[in-house]
Amino acid sequence: MSPPRPLVIIPTYNEIENLSRVLDAVLAELPSAHVLVVDDGSPDGTGALADARAAADGRIHVLHRTAKEGLGRAYIAGFGWGLARDYTHLFEMDADFSHPPDRLPALLTATEHFDVALGSRWVKGGGTEGWPLERRLLSRGGSLYARTVLGVQIRDLTGGYKCFRRRVLEAIELDAISAVGYGFQIELTWRVLQKGFTVTEVPITFVDRVAGQSKMSGAIFREALALVWKLRLGLV
Repeated sequence: MSPPRPLVIIPTYNEIENLSRVLDAVLAELPSAHVLVVDDGSPDGTGALADARAAADGRIHVLHRTAKEGLGRAYIAGFGWGLARDYTHLFEMDADFSHPPDRLPALLTATEHFDVALGSRWVKGGGTEGWPLERRLLSRGGSLYARTVLGVQIRDLTGGYKCFRRRVLEAIELDAISAVGYGFQIELTWRVLQKGFTVTEVPITFVDRVAGQSKMSGAIFREALALVWKLRLGLV
């Protein structure tokens, strides 16, 4: 059997403070991987830095998008780029170190027995670091709400640190995904489960960003709350 050819997709918008460090960490933890930076026209020079890194290392690639259309559209563009090439596994990963790079190998290994491995804060061995109690309760409550409405067992439905076997993304109608923000992760995992693929949760410690600015907003969170009912009722 041929060894895996993983692609780690990292969307960016104004992540110049984090980009070089996260690229170095990803390639140190998973030397066999390639990395695709999907930059949404960052005004702080993130895209130019990504280009410079790509010119110096053949494992790094850049996809430039001219408009900021949300996390979901960035990932869908990255999935399309990866599926047009011969990668066997595709990862979702944040640029801000909230997703620990040292868990990349564990996620990849988990897909030997499951179709999707999800980095989870809310299973045994997982957790958060640097979060106030209010944010922990909000995140856990949001996942519980989505899990209850949708009737699934995944404990961290809003988690965005994932490894997919190629065939999963080939089977999903990616362009049919309606959510673009926080709800994108819920809808994507829901569609995976609806297709009959298997998902496992791998414990991670989610660390609050130390540089840059969070993209989370109240509107994004409200979108996710409404989305789960639309998914449950088959409206999207």
